[in-house]
Amino acid sequence: MRRFQRVLVANRGEIALRVFRACRELGIGCVAVYSEVDRDAIHVTRADDAYLVDAYLDHDQVLGAARKAGVEAIHPGYGFLAENAAFARRCAEEGFVFIGPPPDAIDAMGSKIRAREIMLAAGVPIVPGTTERVTDPARVIELGDRYGWPIALKAAAGGGGKGLKVVAGPDEAERALEAAQREGQSYFGDDAVYVEKYLADPRHVEVQVMADTHGSVVSLHERDCTLQRRHQKIVEETPSPAVTPAIREQLGAMAIAAARAVGYVGAGTIECLMDTSGDVFFLEMNTRIQVEHTITEMATGIDLVREQILVAQGAPLSFAQDEVVLRGHAIECRINAEDPTTFLPSPGRVTRYREPAGPGVRVDSALQEGGEIVPQYDPMVAKLVVWDRTRDAARARMRRALDEMVVEGVATLIPLHRLIMEAPEFARGETCAGLVENVWPAQIEAARVAMVPHAFATPARGGTYIAEVDGRRFEVRLHVPEDPVLAEARGRREARRAAGSAGGGLGAVVSPMQGTVLKVEVADGDAVTAGQVIAIVEAMKMENEIVAPRAGVVEGVAVAVGQAVGAGQMICVVSGE
Repeated sequence: MRRFQRVLVANRGEIALRVFRACRELGIGCVAVYSEVDRDAIHVTRADDAYLVDAYLDHDQVLGAARKAGVEAIHPGYGFLAENAAFARRCAEEGFVFIGPPPDAIDAMGSKIRAREIMLAAGVPIVPGTTERVTDPARVIELGDRYGWPIALKAAAGGGGKGLKVVAGPDEAERALEAAQREGQSYFGDDAVYVEKYLADPRHVEVQVMADTHGSVVSLHERDCTLQRRHQKIVEETPSPAVTPAIREQLGAMAIAAARAVGYVGAGTIECLMDTSGDVFFLEMNTRIQVEHTITEMATGIDLVREQILVAQGAPLSFAQDEVVLRGHAIECRINAEDPTTFLPSPGRVTRYREPAGPGVRVDSALQEGGEIVPQYDPMVAKLVVWDRTRDAARARMRRALDEMVVEGVATLIPLHRLIMEAPEFARGETCAGLVENVWPAQIEAARVAMVPHAFATPARGGTYIAEVDGRRFEVRLHVPEDPVLAEARGRREARRAAGSAGGGLGAVVSPMQGTVLKVEVADGDAVTAGQVIAIVEAMKMENEIVAPRAGVVEGVAVAVGQAVGAGQMICVVSGE
């Protein structure tokens, strides 16, 4: 078995720090790369060496940094280069160990269409749908009529909800197909799209697998990732409250068969859907470490990132299947820099940051006071993870940890996570379908509007105020116009109301967030209906549709494709008919 002396981590944020920690415990030196906007990022200061690159996806520059640093291996983390077979091949050609699966396995599972074909041949059940590329809206309509509406359009090279569009009926087919193709090309360089039957209210259950070069493939059991918004995971837990021992055994067998079918090595995740009858179907394979690997580590006691590195060095797995036991219950909350009522991105400077602590609490984060959350990257900025002996005890621990966690200067999903942990539907282990999109954000907004400013308070550090009532001390936040953070949040809400309230105001259509215009759907003089898409703005790797506030005629289109826009910036006006 070879031993690495230095490893380059081709990623940023909390996952870069996570890999650094595993390397240091193994006595391995750590090298970082960073983009211009990440010059002051915490992962840069925590590395032994760091090299500037134009982009994390630039193969030549990342490999050039690896050569300069004298590393033996490259860990891609997740995202960016983690599922890029071409990059994995370049690593091998230039003498670097790619800490991940073989390029052929990445290729096999990188195309969701090809993966479905391989799973069928391996006897692994797949969600009903096509195993060929779909390019014609008429074909989409034909398939929708066959499987029943709604159906799902998916980018063949997609993942993480990118390139996934749910089509409610024939009238949405053309726009949805175009959007899925555009996202596939934008995010993955491949505009191929296929169709799946849309399963109503399914469980999103995934299985962690580890495989070595000596023929061992092991299942580390399931994680439940059902609680999502726009197909982006928000809360994950293990074990799943809906998986029985029999289903767990079936899931494990499916996952091992899937991994063996492509000659898999390293850490990977088999994602599945479970319908209301308890039937499970292969969805896709993520050929990398997952964001939510943390909860599997907490529940099994196995360090997955360390295991990745050891396997890449040629070592056999340090555990056998019968040694993998789920003990207790673990929950992860993704702390995204997003408004919890609208999920609009909230880049900016962190003015105050405090992490929770105590038994069974883990925080994977790259946040720091004074640090900047930049709009160019994913909005997930930290992961809060807890473990306890039972699910109810873990929920209580998560509530306590969320109460301790402080992130000021930007909006985050922490208020939503608090509400989720208290919700009776989540407590009962339900799928909570529709609650994230429609119910819980409205409850947070109602509570926000109901807040009454305190009249007597004195300022303390970090925008917090100290008030005393009958000798009792209270720590409060004052919502006053002079606070620039609150003023910005209020401006976003006003922009949102102007852009989204049918029949209201002057018909102004403005961008509710900072981002880049991907598409302008209208021109001056066009007649539009209320809710019709005016433009699409990308912010923090998410596409956001900006819609007409009412029926009318478009006037004064003020943006163009590729243009950067700020929160509240005018896009056009829709005058009354």
